[in-house]
Amino acid sequence: MGKITGFLEHERKDRGYADPRERVRHYKEFIVPHPEPDLRLQAARCMDCGIPFCHTGCPVNNLIPDWNHLVYEADWKDALDSLHSTNNFPEFTGRICPAPCEAACTLNIIDQPVTIKSIECAIADRGWREGWIVPQPPEHKTGKRVAIVGSGPAGLACAQQLARAGHSVTVFEKSDRVGGLLRYGIPDFKMEKHLVNRRAVQMEAEGVTFRTSTEVGVDISFASLKENFDAVVLAGGAEDPRQLLIPGAELPGVRLAMEFLTQQNKRNAGDDEVRAAPRGSLVATGKRVVVIGGGDTGSDCVGTSNRQGAASVVQLEIMPRPPEKEDKALTWPHWPMKMRTSSSHEEGVERDWAVLTKRVVGEGDTVTGLECVRVEWREGRMEEVRGSGFTIPADLILLAMGFVGPRKGGLLEQARVALDPRGNVAADTTGYATSEDKVFACGDMRRGQSLVVWAIREGRQTARAVDEALMGSSELPR
Repeated sequence: MGKITGFLEHERKDRGYADPRERVRHYKEFIVPHPEPDLRLQAARCMDCGIPFCHTGCPVNNLIPDWNHLVYEADWKDALDSLHSTNNFPEFTGRICPAPCEAACTLNIIDQPVTIKSIECAIADRGWREGWIVPQPPEHKTGKRVAIVGSGPAGLACAQQLARAGHSVTVFEKSDRVGGLLRYGIPDFKMEKHLVNRRAVQMEAEGVTFRTSTEVGVDISFASLKENFDAVVLAGGAEDPRQLLIPGAELPGVRLAMEFLTQQNKRNAGDDEVRAAPRGSLVATGKRVVVIGGGDTGSDCVGTSNRQGAASVVQLEIMPRPPEKEDKALTWPHWPMKMRTSSSHEEGVERDWAVLTKRVVGEGDTVTGLECVRVEWREGRMEEVRGSGFTIPADLILLAMGFVGPRKGGLLEQARVALDPRGNVAADTTGYATSEDKVFACGDMRRGQSLVVWAIREGRQTARAVDEALMGSSELPR
């Protein structure tokens, strides 16, 4: 694949970033893409490795060696066709996927994986620039109607596949714009929202109808969907946040990460402050910010806080500090636990691990600090370190501790679908059918909080399952 000796001749060279001092002044994307000659050399590094473990690392099973070779040969159009055969939205994953494919790359054994994510993004971006990505309306309509609840990546992927199969698809979205957490959970500096708008326009031309500002279970009953559609797909998110159950957590200065991130994305979209923050403006300007949670959402809060002009930012993680490097013999080709530093971390933050929060300190309704204690982990059990208590000065505490599943009221209450032991909608990964007739589930609502690339995979597979249920067979890929 690529150039047989390419991995011996060329070292890995990934995309660069704009200077942190410059990029924190705006909310635009700041990745510096490779010029085409460099991209072709990076694609040439793809080995003829016999067993492409990158396939197993990629949830949508992208044909990575195939389109790497096509890029090396400068056959960008065929590379785009290959990429789209497994992934509806490579410009999304090429920006925000953590790239488990690169962790599984054979060259990652020596810490030199192929720059798969960068090449994927370049293929998709070139496809849009060249006008190769156009609507693909079906030749014939089936007469079947499908309702999809949620316009995140799972719902969008499912809707596009079903529309191309000839079904009439309506997507219901409770927010005022399409995209789910792509729209309001991911900061613009990681993925600008014109990318989502562009795909929505394409899908409308393919026959998909979007009904925004319509919450199923509140603005419209679930029963009406079952009555008026031949199938219903639950493709919402895992939006029930994990709560901070300590004294003082009820103070106004303790806020959810998604509320914080959503407000800034709305401002970036041009909404006035009242519309962006109907429950009160939430900004980090001039404040001592503490982010509880060491994952991607916490990192996004760090980057957004710095752009808003926070006085300081501290990020806490309850788990111990991971090792700088993984043990390849134990982890490869699986996703390793190791120290990861995001672009937001590089912009300025104090990080601390193995910290348990004990009490929010306040004066009246004003947060002034956060009492913490250090912990040790022994055989999977957490123990507080005696005499290790300390207090972090804080004016704003952002909770980025993950989610415990989908919200249970409204939609799920009316749908009456069975839940699994974790509180997600119960459905297998063969038929994606729920306990209720004509009702399917996919994405975070079914599997719990996960990656965009997993949502796209489940949306595509659910589309095939729905098509088979409605038509008896399906030509859609899994």
